[in-house]
Amino acid sequence: MASYYYLIASLPELRADGEMPITYDEFLACCQSNVSEKDYELLKDLTLSSKEGPLISEWAKFYGTLNRELAYQRSMNLGRNYTTAYDKDGAAAQVVAAALSAKNPLEAERILLEYEFENLDSLVGLHMFDGWELFGYAVKLKLLERQSSFEKDKGQAEFKSLFDEIQKRVYSL
Repeated sequence: MASYYYLIASLPELRADGEMPITYDEFLACCQSNVSEKDYELLKDLTLSSKEGPLISEWAKFYGTLNRELAYQRSMNLGRNYTTAYDKDGAAAQVVAAALSAKNPLEAERILLEYEFENLDSLVGLHMFDGWELFGYAVKLKLLERQSSFEKDKGQAEFKSLFDEIQKRVYSL
Protein backbone atom coordinates (compact mmCIF):
# COMPACT_ATOMS: atom_id res chain seq x y z
CA MET A 1 0.00 0.00 0.00
CA ALA A 2 1.32 3.39 -0.99
CA SER A 3 2.14 6.06 1.58
CA TYR A 4 0.76 9.51 1.07
CA TYR A 5 2.37 11.48 3.90
CA TYR A 6 2.67 14.88 2.24
CA LEU A 7 -0.65 14.72 0.42
CA ILE A 8 -2.77 13.73 3.42
CA ALA A 9 -0.98 16.14 5.75
CA SER A 10 -1.66 19.00 3.32
CA LEU A 11 -5.42 18.38 3.00
CA PRO A 12 -7.80 20.57 5.03
CA GLU A 13 -9.81 18.98 7.83
CA LEU A 14 -13.31 17.80 6.98
CA ARG A 15 -16.10 18.04 9.56
CA ALA A 16 -19.69 16.83 9.38
CA ASP A 17 -20.86 20.16 10.80
CA GLY A 18 -18.61 22.25 8.57
CA GLU A 19 -18.45 23.58 5.05
CA MET A 20 -16.51 22.08 2.16
CA PRO A 21 -13.03 23.61 2.45
CA ILE A 22 -12.03 22.09 -0.90
CA THR A 23 -14.02 20.87 -3.90
CA TYR A 24 -13.72 17.33 -5.15
CA ASP A 25 -12.10 18.61 -8.35
CA GLU A 26 -9.48 20.49 -6.29
CA PHE A 27 -8.91 17.31 -4.27
CA LEU A 28 -8.40 15.33 -7.48
CA ALA A 29 -5.93 17.95 -8.72
CA CYS A 30 -3.92 17.49 -5.51
CA CYS A 31 -4.03 13.72 -5.95
CA GLN A 32 -3.14 13.55 -9.63
CA SER A 33 0.63 13.79 -9.23
CA ASN A 34 0.78 12.32 -5.72
CA VAL A 35 -1.03 8.98 -5.92
CA SER A 36 -0.65 5.87 -8.02
CA GLU A 37 -2.42 5.73 -11.37
CA LYS A 38 -4.72 3.00 -10.11
CA ASP A 39 -5.72 4.98 -7.00
CA TYR A 40 -6.21 8.12 -9.06
CA GLU A 41 -8.56 6.35 -11.48
CA LEU A 42 -10.54 4.91 -8.55
CA LEU A 43 -10.74 8.36 -6.93
CA LYS A 44 -11.76 9.99 -10.20
CA ASP A 45 -14.66 7.53 -10.64
CA LEU A 46 -15.61 7.42 -6.94
CA THR A 47 -19.26 7.70 -5.98
CA LEU A 48 -20.97 7.05 -2.67
CA SER A 49 -22.07 3.70 -4.10
CA SER A 50 -18.63 2.61 -5.35
CA LYS A 51 -17.36 -0.81 -4.33
CA GLU A 52 -13.69 -0.73 -5.38
CA GLY A 53 -10.67 0.71 -3.64
CA PRO A 54 -9.02 0.75 -0.24
CA LEU A 55 -11.71 1.05 2.47
CA ILE A 56 -14.44 1.29 -0.18
CA SER A 57 -15.71 -2.30 0.08
CA GLU A 58 -16.15 -1.82 3.84
CA TRP A 59 -17.86 1.53 3.22
CA ALA A 60 -20.16 -0.11 0.65
CA LYS A 61 -21.35 -2.66 3.24
CA PHE A 62 -22.12 0.09 5.75
CA TYR A 63 -23.74 2.38 3.17
CA GLY A 64 -25.87 -0.46 1.79
CA THR A 65 -27.09 -1.36 5.29
CA LEU A 66 -27.90 2.28 6.03
CA ASN A 67 -29.84 2.69 2.78
CA ARG A 68 -31.77 -0.55 3.32
CA GLU A 69 -32.68 0.60 6.84
CA LEU A 70 -33.87 3.93 5.43
CA ALA A 71 -36.00 2.14 2.85
CA TYR A 72 -37.40 -0.23 5.49
CA GLN A 73 -38.37 2.51 7.95
CA ARG A 74 -39.82 4.73 5.21
CA SER A 75 -41.91 1.79 4.00
CA MET A 76 -43.14 1.07 7.51
CA ASN A 77 -44.01 4.76 8.05
CA LEU A 78 -46.07 4.67 4.85
CA GLY A 79 -47.81 1.45 5.93
CA ARG A 80 -46.21 -0.60 3.17
CA ASN A 81 -44.56 -3.99 3.39
CA TYR A 82 -40.80 -4.21 2.95
CA THR A 83 -40.04 -7.59 1.44
CA THR A 84 -36.30 -7.28 0.86
CA ALA A 85 -34.28 -9.27 3.39
CA TYR A 86 -31.31 -7.54 5.00
CA ASP A 87 -29.11 -7.74 8.08
CA LYS A 88 -30.57 -5.39 10.66
CA ASP A 89 -28.10 -3.12 12.43
CA GLY A 90 -29.30 -1.66 15.74
CA ALA A 91 -27.17 1.49 15.58
CA ALA A 92 -28.25 2.23 12.02
CA ALA A 93 -31.90 1.66 12.98
CA GLN A 94 -31.62 4.19 15.81
CA VAL A 95 -29.94 6.81 13.64
CA VAL A 96 -32.46 6.36 10.84
CA ALA A 97 -35.35 6.64 13.32
CA ALA A 98 -33.86 9.89 14.64
CA ALA A 99 -33.39 11.21 11.11
CA LEU A 100 -36.94 10.34 10.08
CA SER A 101 -38.33 12.12 13.13
CA ALA A 102 -36.25 15.27 12.52
CA LYS A 103 -37.97 18.66 12.22
CA ASN A 104 -37.05 19.04 8.56
CA PRO A 105 -35.24 17.15 5.77
CA LEU A 106 -32.05 19.18 6.14
CA GLU A 107 -31.77 18.27 9.82
CA ALA A 108 -32.37 14.63 8.89
CA GLU A 109 -29.55 14.79 6.36
CA ARG A 110 -27.24 16.26 8.97
CA ILE A 111 -28.03 13.44 11.41
CA LEU A 112 -27.21 10.89 8.72
CA LEU A 113 -24.07 12.78 7.67
CA GLU A 114 -22.72 12.81 11.22
CA TYR A 115 -23.33 9.06 11.52
CA GLU A 116 -21.62 8.43 8.16
CA PHE A 117 -18.58 10.51 9.24
CA GLU A 118 -18.37 8.56 12.53
CA ASN A 119 -18.47 5.30 10.62
CA LEU A 120 -15.76 6.44 8.21
CA ASP A 121 -13.56 7.46 11.14
CA SER A 122 -14.10 4.01 12.61
CA LEU A 123 -13.26 2.30 9.31
CA VAL A 124 -10.08 4.34 8.85
CA GLY A 125 -9.13 3.52 12.43
CA LEU A 126 -5.38 3.56 12.91
CA HIS A 127 -4.57 3.80 9.20
CA MET A 128 -2.45 6.88 8.68
CA PHE A 129 -1.08 8.35 5.49
CA ASP A 130 -2.19 5.42 3.33
CA GLY A 131 -4.90 4.55 0.85
CA TRP A 132 -7.47 3.79 3.54
CA GLU A 133 -7.17 7.27 4.99
CA LEU A 134 -7.09 8.87 1.54
CA PHE A 135 -10.22 7.06 0.36
CA GLY A 136 -11.96 7.80 3.67
CA TYR A 137 -11.22 11.47 3.07
CA ALA A 138 -12.55 11.21 -0.49
CA VAL A 139 -15.84 9.65 0.67
CA LYS A 140 -16.25 12.36 3.33
CA LEU A 141 -15.69 14.97 0.65
CA LYS A 142 -18.31 13.31 -1.56
CA LEU A 143 -20.75 13.37 1.39
CA LEU A 144 -20.10 17.06 1.99
CA GLU A 145 -20.46 17.74 -1.72
CA ARG A 146 -23.87 16.06 -1.65
CA GLN A 147 -24.95 18.07 1.38
CA SER A 148 -23.77 21.34 -0.14
CA SER A 149 -26.13 20.76 -3.07
CA PHE A 150 -29.10 21.19 -0.74
CA GLU A 151 -30.43 24.73 -0.81
CA LYS A 152 -32.42 25.61 2.28
CA ASP A 153 -34.40 28.50 0.74
CA LYS A 154 -35.22 26.55 -2.42
CA GLY A 155 -36.24 23.52 -0.34
CA GLN A 156 -38.48 25.61 1.90
CA ALA A 157 -40.10 27.22 -1.15
CA GLU A 158 -40.78 23.81 -2.69
CA PHE A 159 -42.18 22.49 0.59
CA LYS A 160 -44.47 25.52 0.93
CA SER A 161 -45.64 25.10 -2.66
CA LEU A 162 -46.45 21.41 -2.12
CA PHE A 163 -48.13 22.10 1.22
CA ASP A 164 -50.24 24.89 -0.31
CA GLU A 165 -51.34 22.54 -3.11
CA ILE A 166 -52.35 19.89 -0.56
CA GLN A 167 -54.30 22.47 1.43
CA LYS A 168 -56.15 23.58 -1.71
CA ARG A 169 -57.12 19.99 -2.45
CA VAL A 170 -58.29 19.37 1.09
CA TYR A 171 -60.37 22.55 1.18
CA SER A 172 -61.93 21.76 -2.21
CA LEU A 173 -63.34 18.46 -0.88
